[in-house]
This record gives sequence, structure tokens and C-alpha cells, in this order.
Amino acid sequence: MTYATAAFSTDSEIIPRAPSWVTSGRAETLEDVAFLSGAALSHLHLALAREEVPRALLRDRMSLAAAEACVAVSGRPERAADLRDAVHLLRPGDLPGPAGETCLAWRHAVERPISVAALHRALPHLDAVSIAGWIDAGEGAPTTRAAKVLEAVLVQVPRAEASALILADSALAQALGWDHVVPLLAAGLKRADLRKRGDDLRLACHRALAASALEAVRLAADLARRAAHLKAVAPKLRAKGAGEAVEMFLTRDAVAPSALPLPDRAARRLCDRLVDLGAVRELTGRDSFRLYGVSA
Repeated sequence: MTYATAAFSTDSEIIPRAPSWVTSGRAETLEDVAFLSGAALSHLHLALAREEVPRALLRDRMSLAAAEACVAVSGRPERAADLRDAVHLLRPGDLPGPAGETCLAWRHAVERPISVAALHRALPHLDAVSIAGWIDAGEGAPTTRAAKVLEAVLVQVPRAEASALILADSALAQALGWDHVVPLLAAGLKRADLRKRGDDLRLACHRALAASALEAVRLAADLARRAAHLKAVAPKLRAKGAGEAVEMFLTRDAVAPSALPLPDRAARRLCDRLVDLGAVRELTGRDSFRLYGVSA
């Protein structure tokens, strides 16, 4: 494997681009792919340490992508827009449906610092003792540990792909010293990969992480720029409760006006104002039951 000379960015980017040898994706052997996935994870680790990155927003948006990937693996037709509706337009007493439950599981998994209790809240159909046992099932380097957890869960509960991926990402985050789950594996693994075992599964996990970690860095840089713009326009908002509303947009992938701490009409006006200022965009394209989020 030959590496190109590192081309570090010299412009004013919030997060410098990864060198070309990390992004080339030409590795074939397990050792080479493991090296590249480690480099990509290291780059993401540095990005997550930047104060400019809205980490809660990043995790929430990545949880939507992970849920979409899991729903696709299960053979269901729902995509990101459907999952947003299933979660954000729920009324008291409504059931989210199988796809919505998957989305809620990922959202709950990334909300709180990693613990058995937090994971049990996200995966209430699994008992806490089993969750603790699975999380401890992995040994070795972070990706190897995550692959072992993924395999252990899928062997015991073959149809629980989403749960297995949440627990594998949890083990990965713990091994990397992260406080929260950062959804990475689901978006990069294919349905066929989840049937692999041993070194084949480990290779698939390395490939998935090499791609998804770099995509997470790109998304982190984009959200950091857009969050900075939202904070810059916040002083122009005069509505009472606007500050709290801005904080909600900085931590959530999507927000319904009804969820904002303002009267209904004032909430809609605030969302329209933020759209006019280029700080958020309307995500549904509908005239009613709209959802808004930081532009991306």
C-alpha cells in the first residue's frame, strides 16, 4: 500500500480536511483497512473536541441516518423524511410504528452519556443484565471490540440488527473514550455484512468506519459553520423565549413549531424569521405540519 503525501488544508476551514491517503479508500488487506479506519477515527476524535462543533446536533442528525440504514436493512420502505414525521409528529397516545421505534431507539441512545441504564432506556425490549454482558463482550482495539459486540448480539438475537448496531457503537465509543454514542457503523455496513463473522465482520467494520468517520467529520464541519451563523443572528430575534428556541435548534435534527417554548403563532413566526435569515430551513416542503432544522 502506497500513501500519498499528506495535503493539509491551509485555508480557514473550521475542521481541516483529512489527508488524501486517508480518503483514498484503496486499501485491500485487513491490516491496511484497519490502519485507515484508525486514522479516520482519530480525525473524527479531534473534530469532536472542537468547541465549534454542535455535538448534540451532530449525534441527533447521525442517529437519523443510522435509523434510516437500519430500517432499510429490515426491508421497510421508510426513509429519513418518514422517520422525522414518525418521531416529531407523534401525539400523546400514538404508537410510532416499527420504523419510528427504530428511530426513537437511536435518538435515545445518543442523548445521554453511555451507561447500561441509558442503553436500557433506548432498548427497553432488552434486559439490563444482557446489555451489560454484551457491552463487556468485546476485547482488543476499538473496532475489534465493536465487531465482537456486534457479532455477540446478532448470534443471540439474529433479527435485532438495530439493537446490535447501537450496542456495537456504544462499545466503540467507550473504547475511544467518548462520553456519548456516535452512530457510525449502521450507515457503513451493508445487509450482507451483518451476516459475516470473525475476521470478515471485522474487515467490514473497518471499511464502514473508514468511510463513516470521514463523513461525520464533513458533517461536523458543515454543522459548525451553520451553528455559528444561527448564533450570530440570534440577537436579532426579539420574541420572548427565542434564546431557548435557538438552543433547541442547536441540539435537535428537527423541531416542530409546537415544540418551541412560544405560543403557536409566535413559534411559526420565529421559524419563518429564521428561514428568512438563512439560519434554518423547512425540512418537509409541506404547507402544514412543518418541521425545521439547521440547514445542511
